Amino acid sequence: MKFLLLLLFTINLFSYDRIIALSPSINEIIYALGADDIIVGNTTFCTFPKSAQSKPKVGGYFSPSLEKILSLKPDIVIMQKSSIKLASKLESLGIKTKVVQLTTLEDIKDTIEQIGKILNKQIKAKEILTTLENKLIQTQNILKNKKILFVIGHNLKLDSRIFVAGQNLYFNDIINYSGNTNAFQSTRAGQPILNMENIIATNADMVILLAPFRKQKKLTKEQLIEPWLSLPINAAKTKDIYVLDKEYAGISSHRLIYFLEDFKGFLENAKM
Repeated sequence: MKFLLLLLFTINLFSYDRIIALSPSINEIIYALGADDIIVGNTTFCTFPKSAQSKPKVGGYFSPSLEKILSLKPDIVIMQKSSIKLASKLESLGIKTKVVQLTTLEDIKDTIEQIGKILNKQIKAKEILTTLENKLIQTQNILKNKKILFVIGHNLKLDSRIFVAGQNLYFNDIINYSGNTNAFQSTRAGQPILNMENIIATNADMVILLAPFRKQKKLTKEQLIEPWLSLPINAAKTKDIYVLDKEYAGISSHRLIYFLEDFKGFLENAKM
């Protein structure tokens, strides 16, 4: 009986009833774990699922309001590493925080597991991770040793300011996992900015354009693909240039599962 009481006390001691999510990815993971009812606040960019839009907003991703956060009286605020200074302020005011990393594939897996533990949703977290692992496995042995370039944005001209996925992002991990390589090889982290000369130098075998706001910008897929077809690169010759315009195209949440399904489809199409 004493053990049972101690166990119940421990569970209650570490349970949270009021959570603020300070990024779309964190917000989506909490929803996926089935704990959306305890989200008392998120950011203006937390738009998925639709019900997340009605949650109280504490500001933008890079400019959350300390005053608004405090007014919502959270038990814990979960944020990404870019908000670490805010975490220090909140901790000094007695608000518990959790800082997570969502840069690499392993980061995403670890964050899903960590948030699952915080919310006592370990079983659901394990289910998500198992599905994610299975989707990763399904991308293997379709194509091998191809140079794949992930491009971020809605470029109609390729003369300058072309953002691509660098070596330390989960896009790079996904390419490697599939048995291929990132066409852009460099020590430059994050989303390096290239010009046309740099792009041509990659000689990518496949180009995947991440354009989640294509429809809002009233652009067609053909408009985004057209500038690439005139480049002297392998992808232009074989027309292996694809557009991923889903809203999850650049969000490192559990919806990476759907991203992997799209990626698998591109690999299969390029193999034909």
